[in-house]
Amino acid sequence: MTRTWPGFAWFLLVAGQLAAAPFATTIAADPPTKEAALAAMRQATDFFRQKVSADGAYLWRYSDDLSLREGENAATATMGWVQPPGTPAVGQALLTAYERTGERFLLEAAEEAAQALVAGQLASGGWDYRLETDPDKRRTNFRFRSDEGSRGKQNTTTLDDNTTQSAIRFLMHIDQVLGHKNAKVHEAVRFALDSLVRAQYPSGAWPQRYSEPPDPAKFPALAASFPESWPRQWPNEKYASYYTLNDNTLADCIDVMFEAAEIYGDERYAAAARRGGDFLIRAQLPDPQPAWAQQYNAAMQPAWARKFEPPGVTGGESQGAIRILMEVYRQTGDRKYLAPIPKALDYLEKSQLPGGKLARFYELQTNRPLYFTRQYELVYTADDLPTHYGFIVSSNVERLRTQYERLAALEPARLKTPQRAARYEKSADLAKEAQQAIDSLDPRGAWTEAGKLKAADPEGRVSRVITTSRFIDNLDTLSRWVAAHR
Repeated sequence: MTRTWPGFAWFLLVAGQLAAAPFATTIAADPPTKEAALAAMRQATDFFRQKVSADGAYLWRYSDDLSLREGENAATATMGWVQPPGTPAVGQALLTAYERTGERFLLEAAEEAAQALVAGQLASGGWDYRLETDPDKRRTNFRFRSDEGSRGKQNTTTLDDNTTQSAIRFLMHIDQVLGHKNAKVHEAVRFALDSLVRAQYPSGAWPQRYSEPPDPAKFPALAASFPESWPRQWPNEKYASYYTLNDNTLADCIDVMFEAAEIYGDERYAAAARRGGDFLIRAQLPDPQPAWAQQYNAAMQPAWARKFEPPGVTGGESQGAIRILMEVYRQTGDRKYLAPIPKALDYLEKSQLPGGKLARFYELQTNRPLYFTRQYELVYTADDLPTHYGFIVSSNVERLRTQYERLAALEPARLKTPQRAARYEKSADLAKEAQQAIDSLDPRGAWTEAGKLKAADPEGRVSRVITTSRFIDNLDTLSRWVAAHR
């Protein structure tokens, strides 16, 4: 059965692409055959396994000749990446294609990706952005669970950018497909989940990163408040331990915990998810700004993170907080998780900029939009913004209000509807997409495209690249086309 799950980070976008959708019914006279689609899938998968991967681990982008490669940063031939669209994303695409088609080679490739993640699991329970397969570098740079002799300092689990959460999610899915019979995969994912539970603060929040469980005495469960004052200059302080909503870190953790409770029947995971919802209730700031910050210190007050992330109310993650509160309500039926939403929606609606968007940051208590210049000076004007970060974000307040009103009106019995097996139908659009995927495959079995390497080729010499995103998209298309023939 094709699997989807709730969430608001990159994996939700992939899940949306993987879900079946209605298409036009008229099909071209000569659509691609099922056999042609399967042949392309096998050729592309063999190329990715044999030429692209590092022992089952995948990066983000490669030069056409595979001489250069990168994740978010430049990488070597012995490295993989965990942060999507890295190894877990590729593994999930392979696993979903297997579930649709029943083709064993896809499951074998997915298992290789899972084994790479097992080998890259840190002693702290989760994953760094990077995977390393070189034995010497593994021993000297990292503290992997699978290497008894490893003595490296890198043992920090990162929850930033859906990194550890995406690895756990994929390992849960393949563990379920394998009937929990791969002992290494099963043990690794349960250890990761248990470590994530232990890393949760008494308030219900999670940090951005951790290497050991927190000391509860240092992190009391408090209600959010405004600081009496805050530094207008970036203090350059460590923020990895802060209670983190940024990049939907908390939402990803809650989603993983709810799904883990369903897969493993373990109430501890559902309880952790509910505690995450309780944190969002505590973290809602008081009037006149009843929304959320990107990160909070142990005093439960908004605080600086990076030099372009000041203390403030956030227009972006506040919308994510509303979404995940609705999800916690769907899972629990407890209306306390809906209670913060109306005031937050009213506040965000009043805070919209001309044109209907929201500022990423609003000044505490005054609610003036905050921006930065390219020299990272904190200002109130948006005429000299850095280009690497979104200081103005989309507003989905109207849609969120509609979703909230519908959800609040539902009978409790209708909150959690049974998932239906995805259905795939032949269509002109799907046939066209499948044919394009087949035709664009080169003789090696690679899907190449015009593009550049941002980190590995700063001089811009590379003009064609191989990307994991393209592999994932085309494998999705072809596996849907094959499934439509079943």
